Amino acid sequence: MHQDLGTYLRNKSLNLGLRARTKITWHFKRRYIQPGCVAKARNMFDIPALSRLASLAPQHLKLPTYFCANPKLKNMKLFDSHCHLNDRAYDKDIDAVIKRAHDAGVAACMVVGTDKESSIKAVALAKSINGIYASVGIHPHETQSCSESILKLLMNLAEDPEVCAWGEIGLDFNRMYSPQDDQEKWFIRQLEIADKCNLPVIFHERDSNGRLLEIVRAHQRKDGKGVVHCFSGNRAELEQYINLGLYIGITGILTLKKRGADLRKLVPVIPVEQILIESDAPYLTPAPEKNRTTRNEPAFVRQVLFKLAEIRKEDPEHLASATWENSCRLFNVPKKT
Repeated sequence: MHQDLGTYLRNKSLNLGLRARTKITWHFKRRYIQPGCVAKARNMFDIPALSRLASLAPQHLKLPTYFCANPKLKNMKLFDSHCHLNDRAYDKDIDAVIKRAHDAGVAACMVVGTDKESSIKAVALAKSINGIYASVGIHPHETQSCSESILKLLMNLAEDPEVCAWGEIGLDFNRMYSPQDDQEKWFIRQLEIADKCNLPVIFHERDSNGRLLEIVRAHQRKDGKGVVHCFSGNRAELEQYINLGLYIGITGILTLKKRGADLRKLVPVIPVEQILIESDAPYLTPAPEKNRTTRNEPAFVRQVLFKLAEIRKEDPEHLASATWENSCRLFNVPKKT
């Protein structure tokens, strides 16, 4: 049905480089160049190469319709609204990670603090790298060692203009690295501080059985702005978050066949003006990158965007623009970052 893809690429003299040609040939020849098979090529390699290939070889490759019709997808501007570039996993190659993110269209990242050290590092990154913003806060896992002196230090950090959120904070009753009483005490205290600092909140919730919602309602803040990071709850919880005006953060879990099944049923319910995309790097690597690396990167957040667009039956460019504007609105950062 199709001529050998390697021969086709050579005949067309595509200036993609040996590595890209090899990668394209392997994925399409071995997996997708088959009768009746639609190639999910957007998940395989970089968008510029794919868009160029789509425009030159639509009769040879059964690519997704929007790639053949809209090669400008490579110009999408993405905001990774939750990542941990302050993690030691990036100590040796942070510059390369940032470059790959920019090459993938990720123009801004929110680097999230989870304790004193990571918050300090997040602010340092934000001050030194354009397009990086920071949040400060004590994760529920770390609340056992939290204190007023630590929170005072974080409040001082929050005075920096690059700090645009407080978090991630909340409740995690799954692993219980900190006792429930400590989690609730310092969650409430940090809600008060975020309100005082006039910062939106990045919420972490896992298996709290409605307790996080109870606390949020009982401690109403002035503007109530915030995002439920890595949403993985049920429909009733989702609707309550939406009704509170909270944003919903969607991660690479959406792309995972088994783990993301329930989430894929719920994302069409979320109003487009309340959706954010998150990598949560270096965690929660999306498919298909999960098949070749365990370390996630902000560059991979585009897979979340594409999967989200596919499920919601929306144009990827439109959804990218919406999530960009949502992130800028929540964190109060310029849209022309």
